Amino acid sequence: MRTYILFFILTAFLLKYSNAQPVYSTITYDAGTSIEVQTGADVCATTININGTYSGGGSICTGALPVMLSSFTGTTDKRNVTLMWVTDWELNNSGFDIERANLTKSGIEGWSKIAFVEGNGTSNVSNGYLFKDEKLKAGTYKYRLKQIDFNGNFEYFSLEADVIVSPPSVFSLSQNYPNPSNPRSKIEFEIPLTGRVTLKVYDILGKEVYNIIDETKEAGYYSAQFDGSNLASGVYFYRIVAESETQKFSKTLKMILVK
Repeated sequence: MRTYILFFILTAFLLKYSNAQPVYSTITYDAGTSIEVQTGADVCATTININGTYSGGGSICTGALPVMLSSFTGTTDKRNVTLMWVTDWELNNSGFDIERANLTKSGIEGWSKIAFVEGNGTSNVSNGYLFKDEKLKAGTYKYRLKQIDFNGNFEYFSLEADVIVSPPSVFSLSQNYPNPSNPRSKIEFEIPLTGRVTLKVYDILGKEVYNIIDETKEAGYYSAQFDGSNLASGVYFYRIVAESETQKFSKTLKMILVK
């Protein structure tokens, strides 16, 4: 078994030409290699292939950062997306920014960070990661990982397949949450067709006391906010009526307001 102990690298060229972009090569360590990078030392290359074990307190600087991603997949469950990825090994890995963008007819719109998942620093074993992106609107999305090391360097790993959140297949109205509400709660509903939607609150005598929604909605998943600040504590009913050109749906549920 070959053992490499790395204490330092010559940096005079990079210090003299600090405005230049360094050009790195590929470093490959044979199977069975044991690499120990001492504190204060660096290993630099565009690509580093480690077929043995890694140890030590030194850092790694690369053009493409030293995280070997073996898989990156995404699955959907109604309006929820689960991202999973696996690394074969990691060196100096701070973690991953999760970024998402909408895919429209005109192209990719608005990459934005939605979460950060902490990495495993330096690890020569396989590590699995999971992130759930929940309650999305119907549409087509793209995802990518921004892998960041402890020095602030980064690179991107893109999910190859587009993620499609399909519109709901049936009408649905959920129980408000929390219930009892004090005084606010959320009401979620699903409509499979574009049409007029009303969502109203009634007292126990059937009198309308609160109008939450009265407008045309496209097919999709929705969350509405109920605010009972101006209502007295008690039992109320909320009713949805959704009507398209071909179908009509209505449903009534009870809620309790406690103040």
